[in-house]
Amino acid sequence: MNLLPLPLRLGAPLQRLYQAVRDLTLRPGLALACVVLTGCATAPMGGTAPATRGQADTPSPTTSPVLTRRSPPLVPGGSLQPIQASHAASVSVVPLEAPADLWERIRRGFRMPDLEGELVTDREQWYATRPDYIQRMTERSRKYLFHIVEELERRDMPTELALLPFIESAFNPQAVSSAKAAGMWQFMPATGKDFDLKQNVFRDDRRDVLASTRAALDYLQMLHGMFNDWHLALAAYNWGQGSVKRSMERNQRKGLPTAYEDLSMPAETRLYVPKLQAVKNIVARPDEFRTRLPLIENHPFFDTVTIDRDIDVSLAAKLAQVDEADFRALNPSMHRPVILAAGSPQILLPWTNAGVFKRNLQYHIGPLASWTAWAVPTHMRTADIARRVGMPESDLRSLNHIPPSMLVRAGSTLLVPRDSSHKAEVPEQLADNGHVQLQPEVVRRKSTVKARKGETVATLAARLRLDAHDVAQWNKLQVGHRLKTGQALVVFRDSVVRVADAGRGHRASPNESKRTRASAKSSRQKGAATPSRSSKGSAQKNSRKKK
Repeated sequence: MNLLPLPLRLGAPLQRLYQAVRDLTLRPGLALACVVLTGCATAPMGGTAPATRGQADTPSPTTSPVLTRRSPPLVPGGSLQPIQASHAASVSVVPLEAPADLWERIRRGFRMPDLEGELVTDREQWYATRPDYIQRMTERSRKYLFHIVEELERRDMPTELALLPFIESAFNPQAVSSAKAAGMWQFMPATGKDFDLKQNVFRDDRRDVLASTRAALDYLQMLHGMFNDWHLALAAYNWGQGSVKRSMERNQRKGLPTAYEDLSMPAETRLYVPKLQAVKNIVARPDEFRTRLPLIENHPFFDTVTIDRDIDVSLAAKLAQVDEADFRALNPSMHRPVILAAGSPQILLPWTNAGVFKRNLQYHIGPLASWTAWAVPTHMRTADIARRVGMPESDLRSLNHIPPSMLVRAGSTLLVPRDSSHKAEVPEQLADNGHVQLQPEVVRRKSTVKARKGETVATLAARLRLDAHDVAQWNKLQVGHRLKTGQALVVFRDSVVRVADAGRGHRASPNESKRTRASAKSSRQKGAATPSRSSKGSAQKNSRKKK
């Protein structure tokens, strides 16, 4: 067996070590061991290995030679000695180059203890019998998986966690659960705010590829530091750390173990880690489960491009020469037709299209954005706003998700056409904190009522909870006028349009339901018709809310 020359320049001590290993390999019956050469990097001849994303002091797992089993690395100390034949035969050869397949890179980083049992077997069979489902979600993951693996390795975290979005959302950044968790990593609104994921009328960082991955790994690291066990950390990610702590404390009081398998927990959390283990097993041994994983090459799918001016989503996609659907798949947090540079100073583009976008942007002539943000100065009807900004009312309501018969409260931020009066870029304060607050519009409705025997205007008004002077004025009568039995009188009632009847697309502010009830109560006291009470749906528990 002959050794190929190493693709790097060795110092004299390392050259002696290399020569010693080479001499050993020339002896019959000996296998070459993997040698860890500390202080060297796989750089061009005479060059220096570039640092990647802050990894200047930490060798990358994909470029540094490592032993395939968990044994202490061979680090020369003192004078260098030849490797003993017994040691050379006990380890295997690991290639120095990074794997071309991202799945292999993920397999090399598996570090969590395996979970076994019937639940894992059941989930393995569930996935293995649905090859179309596996194909769809693995194809979807190719846009995001490389970035997640890079971040996990940079943080020295197990690469099994790169598979977690398969369990959470099937790698769909637009996924929204019944409990309002959103994005690939399924953050609840409150937990997203805890981890600095902004949520406003222009963007939702829970769907942002970079921001949500950063927040999810921060959260998982925090949970692992709390429980010192990855299975318990994953249970807390799904169920909440407070719930896991209380379950552990109950077992401790009873003298029972506190491992993941020993805790009492909801069925969803009980299946959570077995699902991840099943996906891990399929990725580790796809042939065993008759599964074919799509090739995902081990290089970045997207590049980050900085923008300093507001730009329409459609124009950004056109300048990058990508379909708008593909652009939105990489930038799913932007749920408006314009990107505000002050709030979203970066966009993601396919690796080969980033340069195309920069070049085309440089030579683009004309405005970049046809929309801008406008702060509503006072409570206004949508019809009045539409006339003021010069667009059809239906388009204004559709663009800003405003249901019919709703007033827009002062301070709300709306998207409106950009014209000569709105040329400047949207400021950061508005781009980062834009919100829409609505309130039901009170509508006065005319009706007739019949007087009962012996009633006066005053007693009829009291029965209807109306002001007697108003009833008298509407009917040109005196307050004390005695009415004939069955006499018809005209009355006006203030009717509040219920939010539930206002149409889809409205996202109520946290206090809006309280304001609606207060407005309805006030209107009833003034004689408003009592709206029918809509049935309450069962509340979903916030599985991500810290307790």
